[in-house]
Amino acid sequence: MYLYKKTRTDVVIICPIGRARRSVNFNKETGDCYLNDVDQFTVSGRPPISNRSADVVDYMESNCVVEQPKMCDFAEVGGKLLRTVDAIYENVPTADRCKEICLASKEFQCRSFDYNETGVNVCRVSHHSTSSLSQQQQDHRPYLTVAGATTYQMSSCFSVKIDCRGADMVASVHTNRLFNGKVYAKNRPTSCVNDVKSTLDFELRLDYHSPSCDVRQDQPGKFFTEIIIQHHDQIVTGQDIGLSVRCSYDLQNRSVGQGIELAMAPAVESDDDGAESDALDKNGSAGGIGGNGVEETAFVISPTVMMRITNRAGGDIHAAQVGDPLSLRFHILDDRSPYEIFVRELIALDGVDTSEILLIDGDGCPTDPAIMGPISAVDTGGGGTVKILEAPFDAFKFPTSDIVQFKALVTPCLPKCEPINCNVVGHNGAVRRADSFGRRRRRRSVGGGNQTEEVVFQEIRIEDKFKFEAQRGEPGHEINFSGGSGTATSTTSSGDQNTYWNTYAFALVLVAFVVLQLFVIFACWLCATHRSRGNHEDASIYESAISEYASTVRTPISWDNSYYK
Repeated sequence: MYLYKKTRTDVVIICPIGRARRSVNFNKETGDCYLNDVDQFTVSGRPPISNRSADVVDYMESNCVVEQPKMCDFAEVGGKLLRTVDAIYENVPTADRCKEICLASKEFQCRSFDYNETGVNVCRVSHHSTSSLSQQQQDHRPYLTVAGATTYQMSSCFSVKIDCRGADMVASVHTNRLFNGKVYAKNRPTSCVNDVKSTLDFELRLDYHSPSCDVRQDQPGKFFTEIIIQHHDQIVTGQDIGLSVRCSYDLQNRSVGQGIELAMAPAVESDDDGAESDALDKNGSAGGIGGNGVEETAFVISPTVMMRITNRAGGDIHAAQVGDPLSLRFHILDDRSPYEIFVRELIALDGVDTSEILLIDGDGCPTDPAIMGPISAVDTGGGGTVKILEAPFDAFKFPTSDIVQFKALVTPCLPKCEPINCNVVGHNGAVRRADSFGRRRRRRSVGGGNQTEEVVFQEIRIEDKFKFEAQRGEPGHEINFSGGSGTATSTTSSGDQNTYWNTYAFALVLVAFVVLQLFVIFACWLCATHRSRGNHEDASIYESAISEYASTVRTPISWDNSYYK
């Protein structure tokens, strides 16, 4: 892209056949023109591309960049509707069809849509999202606040290309946002991995003959495996993507085919800043023990605290899938205890090789609100001191284990725990302030209370949603996905299916063999019995006939042969 500028109205942007640029920064004082490979959407959640004053630098984006065919995920923005949109379509039957219209837009790059909000079967699409509107002046008010309304805005888009080569396959990934994370083979997360740092394009090489990447061959010339695109450096979250990749070689004709399957875990709705928090009123009571001239000391036993893993309604959960909305709840078991508590240094461990991630820091603030929100008080309706704290999070796991262990440091305080005010960064880079119960209140004097810190521990089994069912089809045949969400028709992986059918077939053959043996034995017994009975009956008939004949024969006559001499 080239830029020629004399005045603002004389800007001419040309998109050549070569590599396209996404945006331009033009310094009006110096006349310098800077071509950028990124725009405000690819760097969403990061500092602005230019921090120079708008009076000095003009920032412009190209509408000529043509994205590759992509698979996108849309996040819900609740309670907001765009005032103006780029296009309106009527008689659109479903929200999925409205999403397809947005992705297929040619006149502009569609980044958000709403459906059935301004009329029945009405689909509105726009090139704007919270990334482009976060810098708008408050007077413009680009969004309308409408209770119950929902705007769907594009979050992550991926296009994947599989290069089938002689000794390996290469999965090349292009995304619409700067990616920081890793891509790895699902069954080999440590030996076959590529750590990705701030790029839009990355790849993973999968060797056919090396066990490090677990590439399997089900038939001659047919190779397949599964890979995971993981946004976080350490844990698997609901935003991550599973891909089943396959290369099929027709060895007779030397033609190459390729197949790809996308398994995207659904995005979980959050507020505009990507975190949840509850603002609750907390009433406490203060008291003391003392006398006139006589000092008396009393010790109140530190509270017993239990940590539970629950759903958002408070029900206990012992197993979950990646992306499920969960909470960590910290309970003071004694309702009469005068203490309140705060939580800090909350970490998650994998329970296998001691991999861990810090979720709540030493001050009690969340380290990454996209993984776990601030710690809030749960209103039990009883008033008085706060007995339950809650930290919301979406279920995640480590690549090496299905077991996730949580460990936290809980400290009691009197008479109340004052929350810390934390900076919480949303997914669009906006920063807001939120209270989190994670800092002990500094008191002017220390009474007789014996306060100790307590370490609480809990674990849960969390499974991923990447279930694959490979079809043993023709070269280039697409692989079907069966996952934990969406419209998949099966939730059984191919390995489980093969084991099931092999066991079932073996059982049938064994039963048939036993039945056949019993039939042969029974037939032999019948034959032997029939033969024995037949011989006995024949002998009886002959004996009776001979006896009857013998009874009718007269006594033999003696002949005198002398007469003939």
